[in-house]
Amino acid sequence: MKTIGVLALQGGFDAHCRALFRAGFDARRVRSREELAGLDGLVLPGGESTVQLRMIGRLGLEGPIRELARTRPVLATCAGLILAARSVTPEQPSFGWLDVAVSRNAWGRQIASFEADDDAGARHLVFIRAPRITSVGKGVEVMATYRGEPVLVRSGTTIGATFHPELVDEKLHISVFN
Repeated sequence: MKTIGVLALQGGFDAHCRALFRAGFDARRVRSREELAGLDGLVLPGGESTVQLRMIGRLGLEGPIRELARTRPVLATCAGLILAARSVTPEQPSFGWLDVAVSRNAWGRQIASFEADDDAGARHLVFIRAPRITSVGKGVEVMATYRGEPVLVRSGTTIGATFHPELVDEKLHISVFN
C-alpha cells in the first residue's frame, strides 16, 4: 500500500486523509522532516497559504518538501496550488513547481463559495475562497476548465487544483498517486 503524506500544518488536511483512505492509500499527516521520509507522494491541502508558508519556514520543511517534489507526485489543492505556483497575486513567496500564475481568493470571499461541474461535465468542483489560474506556461497541461478557465493543471508529477476534490471525489487522488 502506498503511503501519501498530507501537509498537516493548517487547513483542510483531514478531508484529504479521508479521501486517500477511501481511495486505498495509507495517509500520513506531515508536520516534521522525519514524517516526510518514505512517502510515495504528498498533498499540499487548502487553507491559508501565508500561514502555511510561515509554518513551513518555522519547521524547516521547505528544503525537504522541495526535494520530495522532485521525485514524487504532488497534489496541490487551493492554497496548495498557491504554494506550488510560479507567481502569486497579491505577491507572496511560492515554490514555483507549476508554471502558472494564480490570483488568491479570486473566485470570491468565503461567502461566495460555490459548487459546479467542470466544462466537460466530468468532475464536480467545490470552490472555497479559491484561487484563479491567470496564466499557464508552455509545459503545463490543462486537465479541466470551468467557464473556459483552467481549474486543474499538471506539470510533470505535480497536479494543481483551484478547487477541493477531497470534498466530493477521491478519483483525482487515485489518478495522481497510482
